[in-house]
Amino acid sequence: MSQQTTQQNAFRRILPFLRELEPYLTDPDISEIMVNSPNQVFIEKQGVLFALPGVKLQHDKLLVAVQNIARNLGDDISEQKPILDARLPDGSRIAAMLPPCSVNGITLTIRKFNSRNFTIADLLELGTINHDIRHILEDAVAKRENILISGGTGTGKTTILNILTDSIPEDRRIVVIEDTAEIHIRKPNVVRFEARRQQGQELPPVTIRDLLRASLRHRPDTIILGEIRGPEAFDFLQALNTGHSGSLSTIHANSALETLSRLESCYLMSGIDMPFKAIQANIASSVDLIVYIERQHGRRHVSQIIHLESYSPELEQYQFQPLYTRTALGAAQ
Repeated sequence: MSQQTTQQNAFRRILPFLRELEPYLTDPDISEIMVNSPNQVFIEKQGVLFALPGVKLQHDKLLVAVQNIARNLGDDISEQKPILDARLPDGSRIAAMLPPCSVNGITLTIRKFNSRNFTIADLLELGTINHDIRHILEDAVAKRENILISGGTGTGKTTILNILTDSIPEDRRIVVIEDTAEIHIRKPNVVRFEARRQQGQELPPVTIRDLLRASLRHRPDTIILGEIRGPEAFDFLQALNTGHSGSLSTIHANSALETLSRLESCYLMSGIDMPFKAIQANIASSVDLIVYIERQHGRRHVSQIIHLESYSPELEQYQFQPLYTRTALGAAQ
């Protein structure tokens, strides 16, 4: 079954509630549909945002649609629970928020899941990477270095992560831990864990931290963490320091160096009582490579790669080696 057919089957559950958006839901070139308010709708098509001035949604119908979508997916959205975060069977995400939390009216965002298996060759053709970057990344995986992929929302962090896993040797046991399953590992020995939100009073949440701790009892060689968002940073770094080399994760940041500040902030969320310099030293001893991706004019590029060497408590700064910097013309410095 093709990706388009799979996605059409998944969207069939919600199409009756969003007829005005049906052409955009079924267009394979559109990756995201964003309803800022009933009178303001945007789409992302091939990496570029477009307004849809001709699409107008009535508040009452949109409210009923969002409530029916939630119910159809086994969830709920109401005045008591104004936030919806749900997933379709194909992996597409549905997020909605109701007033007064959403100031301008009902907000709805549909992020369509792209299951295309990109390869290194695809990224070279798209210009996301060049041959210098390819050699740096493949060499890092071969050396079993721990890699963090950073960037903003929608820059392609997970795509890069997926491609890097192709270079992991076949004989390694890989444990994948995600908030929402979207990583594709084309290897024989893979275990997948997914977090669970609290579901009523009967089912408590299962957090990323819970899964990280439990995963160590399943004999992983390599840990793939979908994204570092908070206190799980501590548990992930502890795992990297206990023999699980060659692990990978992603994190939101605005530059390669800011990735370290973001990681420090997430580490502090764990509540671990440790001197800040010790936290920085732990980060420096755990993370080897930081790959930063950004999106410019609708195109995604790896723009910075740094190799983290150590942390100097005397200088109070990280010691690192820049391996790649993209100029305005796309050439390495």
